[in-house]
Amino acid sequence: MDSMRMLELSVQGFKCAQIMLLLALETEDKENPDLIRAMGGLNVGLSDTLGPCGALTGACCLISYFSGKGDKEELEDPALNEMLSDFSAWFKETYGTQFCSELLDGDIKNMMSRCPDIVQNSYEKAMEILDARD
Repeated sequence: MDSMRMLELSVQGFKCAQIMLLLALETEDKENPDLIRAMGGLNVGLSDTLGPCGALTGACCLISYFSGKGDKEELEDPALNEMLSDFSAWFKETYGTQFCSELLDGDIKNMMSRCPDIVQNSYEKAMEILDARD
């Protein structure tokens, strides 16, 4: 994953969860501003840093974007829950927590130095999980 693309999206004002889905859409040459707007609700620990990390929730949405049920005719990938569980377990094992405030040590100023790597690593791990399942 090109970290420069993530930085570019960040400079444009997008945050963790939104970046995850922007990158997913880009792999298919699609745009969906409504989806990206909705993903904003997951950013920065549900907007107060006390909730789950937006990279975590965004990556789970990314996995579901490619594997979940999207309309009445479509079937959910039978491995979806396992993939989400695998990602969630990896995240907690890698970072020791799933909560934004703990990842930032309670200081929102730490976002600039910590979040880019967390977002990039989470995106790469989510894609790795998806690739392993085809």
